[in-house]
Amino acid sequence: MSEGWWGARNWLKLAVLDPWLRGELEKLRHLILELEAQLEELESELTARVKEQPLPKGLGELTAVTLDGEVCDWGRFYNRKAIGSYTGCCPGEHTSAGKRRLGSIDRMGNGRVRCLLVEAVWRFLRWQPAWKAAQRMKVKLAEGSAMKKKTVVALARLLAIDLWRWRTGRANFADLGWIAA
Repeated sequence: MSEGWWGARNWLKLAVLDPWLRGELEKLRHLILELEAQLEELESELTARVKEQPLPKGLGELTAVTLDGEVCDWGRFYNRKAIGSYTGCCPGEHTSAGKRRLGSIDRMGNGRVRCLLVEAVWRFLRWQPAWKAAQRMKVKLAEGSAMKKKTVVALARLLAIDLWRWRTGRANFADLGWIAA
């Protein structure tokens, strides 16, 4: 890490500062370096939880363990609608007099999971070309910037459903069109 002003290379450049200011910065530098070491240790502990598990290409160890930590138990969802709703990526709906209009996503679910899923979808689009959910939306992904972003959010919901199917043993990598990392 240490690429900020507190890093070894940049710290040498600060030798020209007033000694008092450099002393104050030295205290802050020490704290930052300790925190970075703790973060690295914590990250290695977390990624060790999924180190032995096969993961789809594009879903990193840290993303997988964070999703698992947020969801806690994938088996608590009884159907795909439940996991889709948990993510908050479901469209809002207005139905009246036989007409049905879908709006923007409702954002009523777990925001951290939603953010992780959207980031993972962008990686999946690059590293999982045979992903079945993305294949179905190939036309929408090619339409333009705004439509592509909306489609990625829709794919985030589908990725959550696919992860739920995979984590509960309802599907394997081949069923989902995934490649193992």
